[in-house]
Formats: sequence, C-alpha cells, structure tokens
Amino acid sequence: MNSTELIRNNLKNGVYDEQLAYIYSSDKNNIKKYADRYIEVMDGFEELFGKPEKTALFSAPGRTEIGGNHTDHQHGCVLAASVNLDVIAAVALNGTDKIRIKSKGYDMDTVDLNDLEINDAQYDKAISLIKGVTKKFVEMGYDVKGFDAYTISNVLKGSGLSSSAAFEVLIGTILNGLFANNEVSAVDIAKISQYAENVYFGKPSGLMDQIASSVGAVVSIDFGNDEPIIKKVDFDLTGKGYALCIIDSGADHADLTYEYAAVPAEMKAVAEYFGKSCLREVDKSEFIKNIKNIREKLNNDRAVLRAYHYFNDSDRAVAEAEAIKNDDFDEFFRLVKESGRSSFMYLQNIYSNGNPKAQAMSVALAMCDELLGDKGAYRVHGGGFAGTVQAFVPLKMLDSFKDRIETVLGDEMCHVLSIRPVGGYELKS
Repeated sequence: MNSTELIRNNLKNGVYDEQLAYIYSSDKNNIKKYADRYIEVMDGFEELFGKPEKTALFSAPGRTEIGGNHTDHQHGCVLAASVNLDVIAAVALNGTDKIRIKSKGYDMDTVDLNDLEINDAQYDKAISLIKGVTKKFVEMGYDVKGFDAYTISNVLKGSGLSSSAAFEVLIGTILNGLFANNEVSAVDIAKISQYAENVYFGKPSGLMDQIASSVGAVVSIDFGNDEPIIKKVDFDLTGKGYALCIIDSGADHADLTYEYAAVPAEMKAVAEYFGKSCLREVDKSEFIKNIKNIREKLNNDRAVLRAYHYFNDSDRAVAEAEAIKNDDFDEFFRLVKESGRSSFMYLQNIYSNGNPKAQAMSVALAMCDELLGDKGAYRVHGGGFAGTVQAFVPLKMLDSFKDRIETVLGDEMCHVLSIRPVGGYELKS
C-alpha cells in the first residue's frame, strides 16, 4: 500500500493517467473523470473511516457476453469480455479482526474473521459474498487480517453486466493484493467468487461471469471439462470502426424467476432423456435423430427448441472467436445476428410467455434492425426476458443511433462501452 497523500496528489497531477487510460480503454484527453472517481472513493473512505496512513486502490470490471447465450450452464462454449464499467475500492488495514466494507448507497457490511461459516439468514446479501471469498483465502493458508474498504460501482444493475461477479472479484483481488502477494491466479479468483455466490449467497451460477471479470479482455471459454479452457482473443472493435452498445429495454424484472429457471431445467430434461447430466454430453446428431421421441417423452416442444439453440449457439461462440482471429468482422457480425435470431426463435428468452403484451426487448431489437439494417449486429444480452440488448454500431452512426434508441426507450438507456483489457486490478504507484 502507498501513502494516502501521495496517491491523491498523483491522481490529481496525472501520474496515473497512462495506467488509467490503459485500464479503461480511454483517450488520455478523457482520463480526468477516471482519476476523479478514484479521488471520490478515497474521499468516501476518509469520511467514513478517517484518513489512513496507507491506502490501496482496487478495481474489478463488469462483463459482457458476446457469444453463447445460455450455453455455459450446459458446459458449452462462450465468448465474453470485461468492460470499462467497474467496482472500485479504497482499502486500508484496520488492525482488528474485522472486515468492514461500505458500498456507496448501501449499509456497512462487517465480517468477523473468527466467524466465516455459512449463515442462511445472509443469503442474497453482499456480506455472504465477502464471507465466502474470505473463507476460501483462509482455507488456502493466507493470513487474512482486518481491513476497511469503501466502494463505488457504475456497473449497471439488471443490465446483464454482472455487478455481483464484479463485487466478488473485487473482494478476491483485494485479498490477493493485501495478503497473498498476488499469488492467486485470476482463474482461481473466479472460481473462489463462484463458490461464494453458489454456497454462501445461495445463487446457482455458472463460471462465465466471474472468469470474464477476473481474467479481463475478450476470452473464449470452453466449459466442457472441470477445468475450463480459456483463451484470450485480440478484439480491436474501435480500431475496426465500431462501438459496443448495451441497450436497457426498461422492462420490469419482477416475477421472472420461473422464466430464468425454466431455461436450464428444460435443457437438462432433454439431456436426461439420453441419460446425461447436461447437453454438452449429448451428441447433436443423436439429438436430431431423436426429436420425435423426445417430444413424445417430455411433452414439451419448447425444451426441444431450447436444446436445438444450445447446440448451435455453443458452436457459434467458437466460430465467432475464430472469425475475430481471422479478422473477418463480416462473418463475426453475421454470427452475432444469427445468435440473436436463435435466441428469439428457439431459446425464446426475449419476453415472458405469461405477459406477451409486454415486449420491451422485442421493441429494442426491432429498433436495432430498423436503424442498423445490414451494418453491425445486435442480439439479446445475458439472461433475457426483461434485460438488455447488445449492439455493435458503426462509429459514424453512433450518435444518431443512440439518439433514436433513446427517443423510443428513454434518456440514458443506450450505454456506449469499451472492452477493458484487464480484469481484477490494483492501481500501482
């Protein structure tokens, strides 16, 4: 950790500008807002905890799913990336056996290092994520001590950018920097984060969100084995003349638990027809040959269609990575659109069947179709039903595209993002 005043002065005087420009994929002329944000998090810390002698600054990004919609929970393939929205923290040791974390806009969470056991009453609460990540570091033999942290996040909640994964990875990155000499790999931090979410937080989740946030950049991930195969993909979207937009449909997320849960459940039902635990273990040609029998056995055509989507979209995620590698963006955009059509037609996660009059995401997709035509690409982003749309927009059309989208959906509903080249990160002096 570094002298608090030195860090503050360096942020004000541009010492960190090159580092911040790299982290946030930003032009140096626009870097002041990022430096100011770190000064803000330090101010928040000092207002709450007092001025420490030494401070450390950490960051963990949100993520975007580029390819493979609802394929990870069936051990398929995905293409994902970290983005330039993140959770940042000012951190200092406090000389106690307590971890105290205050996130802007939320109550303080206090974890006693002598009590890291699972507490059912803390399910769905941030404190459970802190405890779960800390428990793993302690089990790994690291001497975790008490610290204070103040965090600020601009990762959009409900946007499919995975604010929970960013928070988990932030905690893991803090513990790694303070107590583990950065010995724990980014992939292991992702696994620890998933453990905290699954076991302590009580939410079943795949590993895609945590890997994308922790590893950073664009990653192609194959979940076919216990140890995922992760490959970084060089993806210069801006250099090719395009922007990444995440469009908030503005739909209500309430009462959609059944819709989300039904997707993996129905895919699993098809896998179980073949005596398998997930669709990755099923041969696609055998699935196609048995569609008639599966329909009769399950009495659920939607399950068949969702399985059909899985097989093709998992393959598409691999093909998308290959197209980027080959510098064939026309093919990449074709595959993105094809994935979007498959999600609408076969996965059917664009709107709730229980409320067919509410189709905000369908409207957002229609607007993308109208405005982009054969330029760029667009698709559902993340879980779907009431979430967001991802669009790759030519830079020369970006201003008019954003204006037209927001005329229909509302102000500040089209967010222009950049791919971030790094995952969990500690600012270095």
